[in-house]
Amino acid sequence: MQRFRYYDFFVAGLVTVLLCSNLIGPGKVCEVHLPWFGEFSFGAGNLFFPIGYIFGDVLTEVYGYARARRAIWAGFAAMLFATLMAYIVVNITPSPAEPWNATLQPALEVIFGNTWRIVAASMLAYAVGDFVNSYVMAKMKVWTEGRHLWTRTIGSTVCGQAADSMIFYPLAFYGIWGMEALVSVVVFNFLFKVGLEALLTPVTYAIVGWLKRSEGVDTFDRNTSFTPFSLRDEGEEKKPA
Repeated sequence: MQRFRYYDFFVAGLVTVLLCSNLIGPGKVCEVHLPWFGEFSFGAGNLFFPIGYIFGDVLTEVYGYARARRAIWAGFAAMLFATLMAYIVVNITPSPAEPWNATLQPALEVIFGNTWRIVAASMLAYAVGDFVNSYVMAKMKVWTEGRHLWTRTIGSTVCGQAADSMIFYPLAFYGIWGMEALVSVVVFNFLFKVGLEALLTPVTYAIVGWLKRSEGVDTFDRNTSFTPFSLRDEGEEKKPA
């Protein structure tokens, strides 16, 4: 695979945002008051999770779907390991000789003791949502001949976040939350994430432009196999930026 100066840093950024959003964010439910709409509750992780989609957009736009696919699987593997580690740490017997464990153990169980249902829903939603986002981004780039980047970043996020929200919340909370609350949370989180992506579009433009000039590459996925089940660096058409 061709080596790039900044590719690994963006993969690391995607994985970091993913892990922090899923490990730190879900521990706190926030509330915001919107004029004319009232109070809305959301997980704190939603403030930062959309940044992962920006990393995914940049990776697909500059390096192509095949390399973005590798980054998505890296994030999935990191999330799987973090889930396994959290399960072991929470369930291993704490030492009664350490008084601090009496306070620490309940806190660990609250923050990291997610049920298998929530964990499975989160991982499935992440994988499907990110692959949908990257696929739509790559296809739209070919259709538009590389013009109108904003249509790709926002359009791919609409598709990816819709898949993510419609998979995660019903799988994780159907039968636990009422249907009205479930629909409300899905709609609010979808609109919030897409809105944040749109708001950060100038930042995405700046990063993409700088990265294409620095790496000397602009990738079009004309001959790429879009199967998610591969780690191969396949035949993209590359043009100097």
